[in-house]
Amino acid sequence: MMITTVLSLLTLAVLLMLAGAVLQWRRGERRKALLLVILALVAGINVAIWTVPYESGEAPVARADEKPA
Repeated sequence: MMITTVLSLLTLAVLLMLAGAVLQWRRGERRKALLLVILALVAGINVAIWTVPYESGEAPVARADEKPA
């Protein structure tokens, strides 16, 4: 499943973006740090949209490989 690989890499990228934001903050680059945090939030929300299950208990990522009707 290619989508799970992409989501895993995106999750790692979120962690790296947050680490980069901390480093930028320490260097005094407040604007860059804020932009990195916003980018990490957007990417994290995207991962959550794909992985949080519906009320039926099935996650959208489970249906990603199905062919459309």
